[in-house]
Amino acid sequence: MSDLFTVQGAGKADSSWGPLADRMRPRTLDEVVGQDHIVGPGRLLRRAIQADRLSSVIFYGPPGTGKTSLARVIANTTRAYFESLNAVLAGIKDIREAIDRSDERRRLYGKRTILFVDEVHRWNKAQQDALLPWVENGTVILIGATTENPFFEVNRALVSRSRIFQLKPLTAENLREAADRTLADKERGYGKWRVTFEEGALEHLVEVSGGDARSLLNALELAIETSVPWPPAEGTEINVGFEAAEESIQRRAVLYDRDGDYHFDTISAFIKSVRGSDPDAALYWLAKMVRAGEDPSFIFRRMIILASEDVGLADPAAINVVISCAAAFDRIGFPEGNFPLAHACLYLATAPKSNTTLAFFDALSAVDKEDAEVPNNLRDASRDKEGFGHGEGYIYPHAYRDHWAAQQYLPTPLRDKTFYNHF
Repeated sequence: MSDLFTVQGAGKADSSWGPLADRMRPRTLDEVVGQDHIVGPGRLLRRAIQADRLSSVIFYGPPGTGKTSLARVIANTTRAYFESLNAVLAGIKDIREAIDRSDERRRLYGKRTILFVDEVHRWNKAQQDALLPWVENGTVILIGATTENPFFEVNRALVSRSRIFQLKPLTAENLREAADRTLADKERGYGKWRVTFEEGALEHLVEVSGGDARSLLNALELAIETSVPWPPAEGTEINVGFEAAEESIQRRAVLYDRDGDYHFDTISAFIKSVRGSDPDAALYWLAKMVRAGEDPSFIFRRMIILASEDVGLADPAAINVVISCAAAFDRIGFPEGNFPLAHACLYLATAPKSNTTLAFFDALSAVDKEDAEVPNNLRDASRDKEGFGHGEGYIYPHAYRDHWAAQQYLPTPLRDKTFYNHF
């Protein structure tokens, strides 16, 4: 199958055609934006690439953050042979063919092979297992790219033989730098023309791109190349209006996966914001889950737990409010169901907090450590009172003022133990 990149001996790719996002991929480490924590001066990955001493690595991060671009930089700098596969398209047959070529290069010419696997998490266990022995014996150096947490989605043995580098979403400053570079580049970008933007138009593209350079460059390409008959004469002034910018970039889908990191991280942020009594943050994370299509029953389930775990006895009505809101949502659904969702969220976020219900788990721990017997005065007197004296000494609280009388209720080994503290 064809490679994603030009490899040694295959000829140089023509940079004058193809999608803008592909043309503007970084060619050197200095052109990589936004990932200084892994390729900044002195960083391990940068040193390994510059010294051409790369070991197997997995690049993990959201779309448009530069995983494939880093692989291309490596392809441009390494003396090893560079091959690439896309896990969406390649099967075990393709893996075996790539391994055979790599093994031949190593045996006949002593040449290393770097194998880039894009979307590596899309391979099933059998496909990943087919690659494992050849990574282990050094026939190939693996560069994997994935948007999913490799510790969950990639074969554990492959992960253990690779160094994981996490790429972060690009900041607005990073995206603006990428846009400015594109507008100035005469070979690959739009430097041949005088491109200007109506006030706020470029800022809108940057903001809505949401940390994704590919999304930004795709929108730039559409906005610029549809503003005038394309291609115009060199030196032509091209003005991109705000409306054209809005039309060129669809509001980016919220980065969220039902079964992966974004799902768990977002619900964690929501829970901690409610627990921390921050209604603004709680509403934001709630909105992110709703916009991403999270199951409302899952959100309500978490809020019912919150009502007991974190509000608890500080406001015993909280659980009733949340359950009522859940019932209301079941009755009316979206979009009006957003009201009971927000109602429950705000009630919990602004309610007083108490986690005294956690005392139960201390009691469970005590049971695990000390399987104590029931004190004689608390035992059932209806069956064994005559023979064993069960129930003797029990004091009936209602016979006393305030319906309370001092007596031992805990087992003797735990007699002075306190689980519940009223604060």
